[in-house]
Amino acid sequence: MEIMNLIKPQRLRLGDTIGIIAPASAAASPEGYARSAAALEQLGFKPKLSPNLRQRWGFLAGTDAERAADLMSLFTADDIHGIICLRGGYGTARLLPLLDFAEIRRHPKVFVGYSDITSLHCALRLHAGLVSFHGPMLEGALAHPELPPFTLQSLLKTVMQPEPAGPLSAGLPAPSAVTIRGGRATGELMGGNLSVLVTTLGTPYQPDFAGRILFLEDIDEKPYRCDRMLTHLLNAGVLAQVAGVAVGMATNCHDPQAAPGGAYRQTVENVLAERLGGLGVPVVRNLPFGHVPLNATLPVGVRATLDADAGELVIEAAAVN
Repeated sequence: MEIMNLIKPQRLRLGDTIGIIAPASAAASPEGYARSAAALEQLGFKPKLSPNLRQRWGFLAGTDAERAADLMSLFTADDIHGIICLRGGYGTARLLPLLDFAEIRRHPKVFVGYSDITSLHCALRLHAGLVSFHGPMLEGALAHPELPPFTLQSLLKTVMQPEPAGPLSAGLPAPSAVTIRGGRATGELMGGNLSVLVTTLGTPYQPDFAGRILFLEDIDEKPYRCDRMLTHLLNAGVLAQVAGVAVGMATNCHDPQAAPGGAYRQTVENVLAERLGGLGVPVVRNLPFGHVPLNATLPVGVRATLDADAGELVIEAAAVN
């Protein structure tokens, strides 16, 4: 059963210590750990590498027990003020049965990540009642020398200022959103990576979608696969419950063998319009979040308004205290 009494973490301040964790895959190279720590230092924070961060176990960043222990240690340590994921990849869902969500609830902290980290966002909202942050990670984003100011400012504004972050696209170099179905809806933000979100269905970590603003993004999925996952959400009754759907930028979600002219709905844009356009709720695609350089931070569990007529998602409440 979902915890209804939502907890917001304390805002981050310059000089705070931020723990670095790899809940899924390991760094792409041994240099990634040092680059990530240096990136946090350059932003004005003190980095703290989790004890098992450099471990490897098959395609994972250490055993499930090691990664779960790292996450719990960072949440419960008094000298750690926030947690940010090194990267996604695969493996986060394997940790969920090993976590003490009651203990996490007693130590609420800013927790940032996306992609495979979607599993944790769902579980933290459901079982700890904690606001968490779907936002840029270290490797490939915050530690990248060409990190867009938009991405950085969206993150810092959302986790450091105890006030509503406002329009998601504020500061975006150029408008990007496309309206599939107009209208306005307000509700709590819930969602993340489409491929990962679908795997929560039927598990103890499936979030409550009723009345929520569902946000979705994905990468490297051909249109028919996107169709299959959206159809699964439809058949599961999930999409009939939401107040609106906000879709991020689909990265490399195309079919290189698609027929000229887009026959047989062979573009992801066709799939989104056909699968989501008939829901009877506001739907917008191509918003600035997901596996793209312009990756805005979304506070999971916080009230937001999807204004499909204006092509905007507006964060209506503060995400931190």
